[in-house]
Amino acid sequence: MLFRLDPYNPAAPFPDIALAEREPNGLLAIGGDLSVTRLVNAYRHGIFPWFNAGDPILWWSPDPRTVFFPERLHVSRSLRKRLRRRELGVTLDRAFDAVIAACSAPRRDGAGTWLVPEMVAAYRALHRHRLAHSVEVWRGDELVGGLYGVAVGGVFFGESMFSRADDASKVALVHLCRQLADWGFGLIDCQVMSAHLVRLGADELAREDFAALLEHGCQLPGRPGLWDDGALHYPSAEAAGGATAT
Repeated sequence: MLFRLDPYNPAAPFPDIALAEREPNGLLAIGGDLSVTRLVNAYRHGIFPWFNAGDPILWWSPDPRTVFFPERLHVSRSLRKRLRRRELGVTLDRAFDAVIAACSAPRRDGAGTWLVPEMVAAYRALHRHRLAHSVEVWRGDELVGGLYGVAVGGVFFGESMFSRADDASKVALVHLCRQLADWGFGLIDCQVMSAHLVRLGADELAREDFAALLEHGCQLPGRPGLWDDGALHYPSAEAAGGATAT
């Protein structure tokens, strides 16, 4: 039976992630709430919420875990060409609400989204506490792509991205990887693997190895506070850490 979390005690510990179900992969607990305290505790231990509208809150820790090491991002030749053209500019924490609204909107293929209103409200609260951050991609004054996630220490937990122009979400990721590498972040969590992430150079780690990296990474100084430096950046592939061409 699934472990039930007390909704009135957000500081209560989660069960050991080794107890997560094998099928469905990683399902660990049910219930609780989406308070800042509980969410930060969850991320520190390799756990994240994911549930559909009308369902109770479900908590997951899949095995294996998909990650990016910022310096290992694969940048395709076509993406390098786009970056050199400097068509798309990038900002940080300039339009968090707009990014998460775009991520929660229905997809072009008609698919729904897991970002139910309770989740959107929870990540906006994390942003107000300077724990959730966004990367915005602009074409002129138009927001055409971006991503958002949660930073705990020197680990960034990627949550969702969107794109309204060719390669816009990839441009966001290139800039994020470069910036995180500069700040000493060693890990980006992507939760579960997809073909898209494989092409960008994502790795898979056994859950216990991922947890060991979190134990160290979440203790690092990270980058506290708002990430907006007031500048519009035009990232280059060559500046994306040790990114390799494919």
